[in-house]
Amino acid sequence: MNFTYPAFLFALSAIAIPIIIHLFNFRKFKTVYFSNVRFLKEVKEETQAKSKLKNLLVLLARILAIIALVFAFAQPVLPSANKKVSVGDKTISIFVDNSFSMDAVNKNGTLLGDARKRALEIVAAYKPTDRIQLLTNDFEGKHQRLVNKEEFVQLLDEVKISPATRSISEIVSRQMDVLQQSNNKIKTSFIISDFQKSIVNIDAIKNDTSVSINLVPLVAAEKNNVYIDTCWFETPVRQYNQLEKLHVRIKNVSDKAVENNSIKLFINNIQKTPASFTVDKDAETEVILSFASKESGIQQCRVELNDYPVTFDDKFYFSFEVSKNIPVLCINGSESNGGSPYLNKLFGNDSLFILKNNAENKLDYSTLSQNKLIVLNELKTISSGLSQELNRFMNNGGSVIVFPNRQSDLNSYKDFFMSAKANYFEKLDTATTKIDKINSDNPLYKDVFDKKTFTATNLDLPKVSKHYVFSKTTQSNEEYLLKLQNGDNFLCKYDVGKGKLYTAAVALDAAFSNFAKHAIFVPTLYKIGMYSQTVQPLFYTIGNDQMIECNNVLTGESVFHIKGIATTFDIIPEHKVLDSKTEISTHNQITEAGNYNLYADKDLVTGLSYNFNRKESDLNCYSVDDLKKQLSSKNISNINVLEATAQSLTQSLSEAEQGKKLWKLCIILALLFLAIEVMILRFMKG
Repeated sequence: MNFTYPAFLFALSAIAIPIIIHLFNFRKFKTVYFSNVRFLKEVKEETQAKSKLKNLLVLLARILAIIALVFAFAQPVLPSANKKVSVGDKTISIFVDNSFSMDAVNKNGTLLGDARKRALEIVAAYKPTDRIQLLTNDFEGKHQRLVNKEEFVQLLDEVKISPATRSISEIVSRQMDVLQQSNNKIKTSFIISDFQKSIVNIDAIKNDTSVSINLVPLVAAEKNNVYIDTCWFETPVRQYNQLEKLHVRIKNVSDKAVENNSIKLFINNIQKTPASFTVDKDAETEVILSFASKESGIQQCRVELNDYPVTFDDKFYFSFEVSKNIPVLCINGSESNGGSPYLNKLFGNDSLFILKNNAENKLDYSTLSQNKLIVLNELKTISSGLSQELNRFMNNGGSVIVFPNRQSDLNSYKDFFMSAKANYFEKLDTATTKIDKINSDNPLYKDVFDKKTFTATNLDLPKVSKHYVFSKTTQSNEEYLLKLQNGDNFLCKYDVGKGKLYTAAVALDAAFSNFAKHAIFVPTLYKIGMYSQTVQPLFYTIGNDQMIECNNVLTGESVFHIKGIATTFDIIPEHKVLDSKTEISTHNQITEAGNYNLYADKDLVTGLSYNFNRKESDLNCYSVDDLKKQLSSKNISNINVLEATAQSLTQSLSEAEQGKKLWKLCIILALLFLAIEVMILRFMKG
């Protein structure tokens, strides 16, 4: 036990006063006359014994009352276990979790409201001279400083639910940045949160023993949530008036199964394809929504379901574009200036494609980027300039397909293929063979054959009279599409940057094969052309600050705008131009889930969709015992867990920081001993 004011203990000398009174009892005796003194000796002895006991009890009560009163003025303090009483000004950092999961409810209201209350209780335990930091998931600039208690309360009142999420290690790191700048020796941090399992990473905390860290877990009354996790299409490209299949993943994080709950799809605010789903407890399911795009252009969509009380993840936004047409450029060798009749029939007669034939000696390199697909048709030589431009075209998302010439300069082809990290032509093989393998798992052939009856042996596949043999030494990401009986590749695909390179082992010439006249030629080239479109991501995640790419290059004082469809939201994002492509960054200025439009000045470029991070959707949290076990197993001594019970944190923190103060108990004891003295004097005879 320690005393705050030990000098008052000298007042214990006052104990001598009742002792002196007891020893020198100045009470005057009164003479009493008795008519009969036969029993006088017996009465005298009994009276003296009772009087002696009574005086001793009174003396003891007075001594104890004086001791208790002196102790009350000296203010005894009982230090907390394994702690010394801290003295001096302190620096405190308090993190208040304001993520979506804090919108859940407990008996005190929302968890965020409870977190505010706990933060105020923590602040009340400290002196006015102590300096305090408020921190939230937003990591705002105004929260990167130390304030007094009054300013802290004002900042706390402004805290609202936010889509931002931070891991425990990120929070502690940000708190340390501020605490270590303080000159005060005593530094303490508090983290008030529901401690979802998705954000707790105690292993990643950089432990600093000079700072005491306190975890204050809050517990929701219910932890049930059904939400839309993500969605995707079966095929990468959307087509006009074609059946599309949208996959929607739904997760149920609760101890109750959900049956026949409705899910709705909206395209441009028009409801399509209503459906229902059933999902077991703590499980997930996929729902397939089928529809056809009846109009071209940008399609702004959302999928939604009904769930309570957590509703931020009940809607999932996405957008896509149905192209009106796909520009295709065919670069022809000198022997086929008019273009290939097979390519002209395929791409020239379909409204989806806009075909342009160009002779290799009349090519304008600056126009290459205006196309989605470039076909090299029987070029004898691929110049270094063309090779460089084609690589830039593919890296920016374009597709190139190569059909060689019967007299191809293999060295120039080799240089081009190697620059794209693809296997090159080694020699011409004149042996007769045929195609006998089709990569049916590739999206090009996914919907072409019936998988239940499809086998390579029961198909009449193209015959090959001669073909170029590909090298097999280059480290590449080669994927075969068609393969010959002898094991050589007939048609291959490579990923080059953001685009694709397709290489054929034959020319579109009957002297090589009947591939161009075969039925498989149409779906192969049609799908290559269709998949050559640059596909914008279906959606972005708020808080990840992903780059948005587009082909628009602004000039002069023109700027990009991102505007909300259903709101007045309008920002001018940062943009930079790299290799004739524009990269746009929002720097986390978009904080509301929804559909948006990207404009280049006043021209509509594309649609954008943003969704809240689904980390907050999983409401599984660590309990107090779980956190204590983790800390114990990792032998971390400077991180404590404070239970947010009905009792105020102010008292428990005061006891933890300053020890348990006993002066109130001493006053109560002093009054109690005085009362005992009065009772003895009044009711005890003697």
